[in-house]
Amino acid sequence: MNVEVKTLSEMTAQEWCKLAEERIKVFVVEQECPYQEIDEQDYQAHHLMLKDERGELVGYTRIMAKDSSHATFGRVLVLKQFRGHEYGRQLVQATIDETKRLFPNKTIQIQAQAYLKEFYASFGFKSISDVYLEDNIPHLDMVLD
Repeated sequence: MNVEVKTLSEMTAQEWCKLAEERIKVFVVEQECPYQEIDEQDYQAHHLMLKDERGELVGYTRIMAKDSSHATFGRVLVLKQFRGHEYGRQLVQATIDETKRLFPNKTIQIQAQAYLKEFYASFGFKSISDVYLEDNIPHLDMVLD
């Protein structure tokens, strides 16, 4: 697997369209959650793409500064045809590594879907909130020092 990280201005139109297509498939269609999927954070984010040896997109996350002391990542997805092969673990580890590289003095804080609490805990994340609804989906805030 190869990891590519680009800002929006570094992407080709085809790369951005593919990412937008896959994000909408997962976060709007699969999760049946109509909301503003593409947003203003995409302009400043670092877009991490996990690709196979043929250059095909396998997974994606976006990384950004949250505030003066925190960085965050989100929109974590593995394309449907690649699920069940541990690519999610590779994707999240690559994302943590890249977030620490981009924001070395910031704590990583994420909004995780509640059902993924143990998955993120396996990387060292700790819950810092109760479960709450975000776009009608249970979430919780987690932090990695």
